[in-house]
Amino acid sequence: MSSVALRKAGPAAGTTRGPARPRGIALVPTLTLLLGAVYCLLPVAWVVIASTKSGSELFSTFTFWPGTGFADNLSDLSAYRDGVYWQWMGNSALYAGLGALLSTCVSAVSGYALAVYRFRGRESLFNVLLAGVLMPPVILAIPQYLLLAKADLTDSHLSVLLPQILSPYGVYLARIYAAAAVPSDVVEAGRMDGAGEWRIFSRVALPMMVPGLVTVFLFQFVAIWNNFLLPYIMLSDDEKFPITLGLYTLLEQGANTPALYTLVITGAFLAVFPLVALFLVIQRFWSLDLLSGAVKS
Repeated sequence: MSSVALRKAGPAAGTTRGPARPRGIALVPTLTLLLGAVYCLLPVAWVVIASTKSGSELFSTFTFWPGTGFADNLSDLSAYRDGVYWQWMGNSALYAGLGALLSTCVSAVSGYALAVYRFRGRESLFNVLLAGVLMPPVILAIPQYLLLAKADLTDSHLSVLLPQILSPYGVYLARIYAAAAVPSDVVEAGRMDGAGEWRIFSRVALPMMVPGLVTVFLFQFVAIWNNFLLPYIMLSDDEKFPITLGLYTLLEQGANTPALYTLVITGAFLAVFPLVALFLVIQRFWSLDLLSGAVKS
């Protein structure tokens, strides 16, 4: 009798037992994520393996079988046109680094102003920025070229840098993050203490916005580093090309000179390293607890 009662007894007090999920259904999200990871990483694996193959091995061996020519490929890439590849890499670092930094500064000031201040036309201005987020870059490339051509700035570093400074998506992210991360009580306390608006922004609000601004910087850096259309339209001097446009010119020449295919693949493999290094360096700035103790309820 006691054993029957124990079997019929419900869960202990204070505990709840949710509905049991079938094991097969629980595996569906995991399998979906695994398929997505394979889909994304397979091209990367191909580039890594193909960069180790010589020109003869590239077309004669199994796709995912490593080769023996990586050192020669690296040497040939560095020697090609007196090291123009590394000049392209430096141009990309200049465009992406300086462009992302300036864009983050503009986004921080604009997003903070839209989040903290109340003024007529604020929402209309923000809606215009949202429209800019939805605008495909290909639509803006030709007008930007015509404007910079009027200013005689085409085929210069500025022709690639200037259009990247204002990022509607960066301003949008900065406003959303500032509205959530900068309490109005902290801003009002700074004003009561006699601090000016710029001092409140730079000394109080900006440190609170750092994780969001790091995200803006990373997104903009990756977008500028991978940008192809804007440099393709603006630049004609190949010594000012970024890495994307430089590798494209190598790929076009590879149609007549197949030996250049190994240089393109090796160059594409090396171009990934700055992005990986950047992510590893700045990920420590992502923190979820920067506001701990700023405002007490």
